[in-house]
Amino acid sequence: MRNFTAVAAALAVCALAPAHASAQASSDPSKVQAGTYAVEPFHTRVLFAVNHMGFTTYYGNFTGVSGSLQLDPAKLDASQVSVSIPVASVSTTNTVLDGELKSPAWLNAAADPTITFKSTKVVVTGPNTADITGDLTLHGVTKPVVLAAKFNASGANPMSHKTTVGFDATAHLNRSDFGVKTYVPVIGDQVDVIISAAFEKAN
Repeated sequence: MRNFTAVAAALAVCALAPAHASAQASSDPSKVQAGTYAVEPFHTRVLFAVNHMGFTTYYGNFTGVSGSLQLDPAKLDASQVSVSIPVASVSTTNTVLDGELKSPAWLNAAADPTITFKSTKVVVTGPNTADITGDLTLHGVTKPVVLAAKFNASGANPMSHKTTVGFDATAHLNRSDFGVKTYVPVIGDQVDVIISAAFEKAN
């Protein structure tokens, strides 16, 4: 009976945890605390998708992202974001392909170890959306790219207790514009980028 009671109590805590966690986050952009935020790398991922010979869409991702965000809900168009992505973190669940993507034929991680994005303009497009234009440096080439960003929520993270803000964003680019032309057009030129980003308040 004692063991049953302990298990029941544990299950009750688990059942209540999601509701408690969601109560900490607000989807109201006006509730965001103004200030400087830093990327929370453990829950930030940059995914990419590319057409593979017309048969499938192939996916991969980057981790270990770092960067900062200047944010004020009263002055959203003045927001600034800057991120760095380590090329060597690329992962497709295929270790052979991962090695190829890091090679000079593709992303050349040795010569160009970091992908960076620095915003230059923010245009609010809706109650919780904005287009973020910025300079993307990839494979040693810098080109303007637009991120379609969506605000998810902000508030105190119930685990870390740190003030956190989260976004999703998408972008589309042609890899050949950045000098990555291997197997174009057999392997698609257009790359779809999907970002899920968490930022923690620094001050």
